[in-house]
Amino acid sequence: MAGVSLVLENKVALITGGSRGIGAETVKMFTEAGARVAFSYEKARERAEALVAECGGPKRCLAIQQELSTPEDGRALVAAAVQAFGRLDVLVANHGIWEAKDAPIAEMKDAQWRRTLGINLDSVFGLVQASVARMELQGRGLDGLAGHIVLISSTAGQRGEAYHADYAVTKGALISLTKSLSSELAPKGIRVNCVAPGWVATEMSAAALGDAAVGSKILQGIPVGRAASTREIAGPVLFLCTPLAGFISGEILNVNGGAVLVG
Repeated sequence: MAGVSLVLENKVALITGGSRGIGAETVKMFTEAGARVAFSYEKARERAEALVAECGGPKRCLAIQQELSTPEDGRALVAAAVQAFGRLDVLVANHGIWEAKDAPIAEMKDAQWRRTLGINLDSVFGLVQASVARMELQGRGLDGLAGHIVLISSTAGQRGEAYHADYAVTKGALISLTKSLSSELAPKGIRVNCVAPGWVATEMSAAALGDAAVGSKILQGIPVGRAASTREIAGPVLFLCTPLAGFISGEILNVNGGAVLVG
């Protein structure tokens, strides 16, 4: 008896922030599922090129250097991915920044606020806008769907995060965007969902998790008792882009070890 598999044969996915962390693991998993994958990176060229080689070379996986801080940047990235692979079936908006240093709201600089909103939100608008236009142009496939969009939010977008209001605002906005897009696009065959991770063991979180006092406090707030692995985030993202998730729309999938319920 054959097992159930998560397959994306003949699909093209664009994954932002794909050179490291959750993004890199998602790139790997999508190529394992049979998709051709384009991913963006900003500075980590060597890592990006190594990931392309690991995932089967440029015919299967393509790294695109692209800054993402404006709507125009997002639209340019979608255009490059479509030019390379001829179509677009999946968008995973994974990129983002989180300033590790606490910034009380009374002291937060305008530059930090604008930079975080530009990268975490403005560029996502451009990505989504261009991706939807392409998916609508292609029309529905044999599965009755025109495409999948997964936005990566955070527990901070649901309960806020003291001293990181800029980050929490953008992640909360992505949750609202998911719900708005679902109502608008589900009738057109485009499924829009959101994955909201909690603490994940990545380079971005290493300093906080590695600090004896801070790390201990963080883990105390996670019922599972540990941070997630990147693969534990990539798996739910992949699932939401397969036919098995065809009846899921506008969902905020919490992948946080139960932390959002107790924090």
